[in-house]
Amino acid sequence: MRLGLQLGYWGAAPPDNAAELVAEAERAGFDGVFAAESWGSDAFTPLSWWGSGTDRVRLGTSVAQLSARSPTSCAMHALTLDHLSGGRCVLGLGVSGPQVVEGWYGEPFGKPLARTREYVSIIRQVLAREAPVRNDGPHYPLPFGGSGSLGLGKPLRPITHPLRADLPIWLGAEGPRNVAQTAEIADGWIAVYFSPRIAEVYQQWLADGFARPGARNDRSGFEVAATCPVVVTDDPVAEKAKVKPYLALYIGGMGSEQVNFHADLFRRMGYGEVVEDITALFRAGQRAEAAAAVPDELVDDVSIIGDREQVRAGVRRWEESGVDTLLVGCRDAAQLRAVADAVLGPDLPQS
Repeated sequence: MRLGLQLGYWGAAPPDNAAELVAEAERAGFDGVFAAESWGSDAFTPLSWWGSGTDRVRLGTSVAQLSARSPTSCAMHALTLDHLSGGRCVLGLGVSGPQVVEGWYGEPFGKPLARTREYVSIIRQVLAREAPVRNDGPHYPLPFGGSGSLGLGKPLRPITHPLRADLPIWLGAEGPRNVAQTAEIADGWIAVYFSPRIAEVYQQWLADGFARPGARNDRSGFEVAATCPVVVTDDPVAEKAKVKPYLALYIGGMGSEQVNFHADLFRRMGYGEVVEDITALFRAGQRAEAAAAVPDELVDDVSIIGDREQVRAGVRRWEESGVDTLLVGCRDAAQLRAVADAVLGPDLPQS
């Protein structure tokens, strides 16, 4: 099992200990450092700033939002970071949701699967640098020839030669069709909430993608990275209570009443009634009550919390369910070291 430090996206201000955590993650044996974006801080700048003090860890976005930048702009970000880091960039991409895409970026959300396929295809053309980049669209036509065009657009290759044509592209995906497409066209899957209890379902979705004609990888060349709260503690009740407000936010508040991909994910896990209760409470402004409505069983499904040996056993369970990398957020250096010791230390329990 590999570990990635998940820096996430910023709240009202930058975190005050991120540089310390990044340095400690490299010292402790973490495999990578990852940053996200929502509608505030971006995903690339923190990796460039804090990652400049590292030598070994991969620097990944988890995730950069498709609508935040054009495919060629995103490719420029990735190839630049890859050069500056000596080939350590991982480009994690995701579609976000309609509230953010249409409300923040002013772009249409429709046809997210088709948009993702086209976006990834263009980035791969840029990274390959075999010919001027062209795309017939309909989502990202290159050269652009639509309304308002002067008709002077010219297909171009990047001036800068990419360091790696095979720079890994991972996709954040939650539904069965999206996960299957991820297995078909990407190099890795970022699972926002993963439950080993239904691992067979995920494996079937992935297998459907690997079996498609022209699929980029099989399972051996594909990485599954799962976001997972991992806490080594002698007071699991208190630590689970800290996770519940975040779960309530994503279940009840991240998305509209009509479209919430996170809520759909937990419904697939069998928590349909719980999702409805949390959503009703959250949308009524009763956030504390919404967090209290998150059952311990749901927290246990998507996290690894307990003493050192319980965490080590949990890691083995997640590994056996098909996860290659755990993306872990850590409050401080002490928690990070405890997680590294439990997950990366010798003598993990055998199944």
